[in-house]
Amino acid sequence: MIKGIGMDIVELERIKQTYDRNPKFKNRILTPSERERLESLSEMRKIEYLAGRFAAKEAFAKAYGTGIGKDLSFQDIEIVTDDRGKPYIVKPIEKGVHLTITHSSQHALAQVIIEDR
Repeated sequence: MIKGIGMDIVELERIKQTYDRNPKFKNRILTPSERERLESLSEMRKIEYLAGRFAAKEAFAKAYGTGIGKDLSFQDIEIVTDDRGKPYIVKPIEKGVHLTITHSSQHALAQVIIEDR
């Protein structure tokens, strides 16, 4: 049974402008291990990664039912990839969470489904 569904889309240019204006923006969105991964990427890939993680965390918060705010922050959610490149949420530990992230030349989109197990 599905407990929650969340989806978010973000414009890459908006994330780039925000990041260019305030490089500390990444500290608000990404956990320390996610920032470490970000630093290993090319400049264009950094924006895709940051936008994808932003969208994924927003999508998770929507599926979780709280949104980003008082009860759940960007730092409370951590996303890693497996050996095949599939993203998954390791924090908070929530069983039955499914995540997908995709990019176009202009947008990053993420969808999260949380199953009630």
